[in-house]
Amino acid sequence: MYETMFYRPQGLFDQLSALHQALTRSLAGDGMPDAIRSVAAGAYPGINVGRTAKSLEIYAFAPGIDAASIDVTVERGVLKISGERHAPKQSSDAKVQAYASERPQGRFSRAITLPDDVDTSKVEAKYRDGVLHISIAVSEAAQPQRIPVQ
Repeated sequence: MYETMFYRPQGLFDQLSALHQALTRSLAGDGMPDAIRSVAAGAYPGINVGRTAKSLEIYAFAPGIDAASIDVTVERGVLKISGERHAPKQSSDAKVQAYASERPQGRFSRAITLPDDVDTSKVEAKYRDGVLHISIAVSEAAQPQRIPVQ
């Protein structure tokens, strides 16, 4: 957007090139995140992170993956989710051809920086129905405490 404010293409080919770049950015996306904490479009698996009074809750959406092929590690305040989705087995029928394949396959890895007030010794990970749920306890000192008024 800013480049068009300062640069005015002079020739026909410059104008066509600028139009092509603008259309590519608007239709296909330029791979830039939509928000400060988000990642580029197409990052796999999709992740939701939330917080309760007693835990940090992370949901990774990874359907069709065997739970044994998912690896969850915590090291130096970073939670890493990695694994592999295998390509679907080809049909024995030679007449079937795939024209499009939109399901990601191969190795994947996502890293999440954890806040300082979580207790990384209390991590639970469960995988069910294509959703990996990771719960990390918040340290006792960081939890809200009710103070009686006298």
